[in-house]
Amino acid sequence: MNSAREEATYIALIVASLVVGYWAGARPRAKPTGLKESASDTSLPTQQPGTVSVSDDCKLVLVVRTDLGMSLGKVAAQCSHATLACYQTLTASNPVLVRQWERTGQTKIALKCDSEDELLLLEAKARSLNLCARSIRDAGRTQIAAGSRTVLGIGPAPARLINQVTGKLRLL
Repeated sequence: MNSAREEATYIALIVASLVVGYWAGARPRAKPTGLKESASDTSLPTQQPGTVSVSDDCKLVLVVRTDLGMSLGKVAAQCSHATLACYQTLTASNPVLVRQWERTGQTKIALKCDSEDELLLLEAKARSLNLCARSIRDAGRTQIAAGSRTVLGIGPAPARLINQVTGKLRLL
């Protein structure tokens, strides 16, 4: 009899957990803190020029230098560093924009450039638009000379702004 009672208790606990989990996942989400809304304009406060609409798609772009001849594993590691650097920077300075990027799918696009000079120009242009731009310098322990800029992360930010910087680059 005791095992039947324990079994019923476990089943009740499982059903209650499923109901609560469904309810928590299905209910409408609250608007993020700092969301401004008026009759004609719904925008997120941001450091970007202009406004960021709640419906704006956001993305993070990773610009990889192809002239360095990095292996695919090295490229992946450097892109990971750039993603984390941008995410940490923007989480501290503009968490509402980070949440918008997370809600719109956390899009990441890998593009290529041919030189450090081109990478620096892209970084300067991104910063002139007040976009988060972080270049990664290699430590020099494996394939690349120490201090070499390998990847530039731009964003997360509205795609329309990032496209002003990287719209002419080709996919990696």
